[in-house]
Amino acid sequence: MTRPLMPKATAVWLVDNTTLSFDQIADFCGMHVLEIQAIADGEVASHIMGLDPVAGGQLTKEEIKRCEEDPKAQLTLVTRDEVAHLMKKGMKYTPMAKRADRPDAIAWLIKNHPELDDLQIVKLIRTTRPTIESIRNKTHKNMDEIQARNPVTLGLCTQDELDKAVAVAVKVVPVS
Repeated sequence: MTRPLMPKATAVWLVDNTTLSFDQIADFCGMHVLEIQAIADGEVASHIMGLDPVAGGQLTKEEIKRCEEDPKAQLTLVTRDEVAHLMKKGMKYTPMAKRADRPDAIAWLIKNHPELDDLQIVKLIRTTRPTIESIRNKTHKNMDEIQARNPVTLGLCTQDELDKAVAVAVKVVPVS
């Protein structure tokens, strides 16, 4: 069975923040029950700061709640597929090297897809509304250097994401 990262720190957090049994925590962390009891008593690992396995993507709140309700249940780690699914929900990280390309992508979207509103561009390129407005009004600090370039070729979004955003925008914009 796969163990969590930093099992002792995870055990400290589980002891302090849940009502799981010592057996459940010991089984999940790969430790002995007496060691978990010593952590709870403050005899062991008093200098270790607890590591939140929920924030670290190793457990879900639902899994902890399920095991708190059933003392015989065993905690299971979140699989890589589940972690990837959870990460897709939140904002994506844009590497530093690609952040300078955002104004070029915004200029391309404004030129080639005027039906996209600011909020759709913000979500697609992961930028801010003031940046979009400054490019639209040609008041951006680097306006002389901006060249309209496709955000897909720049790696700021996928073609599917762009197509979906355009399809949504076309549905919203009334045809005159």
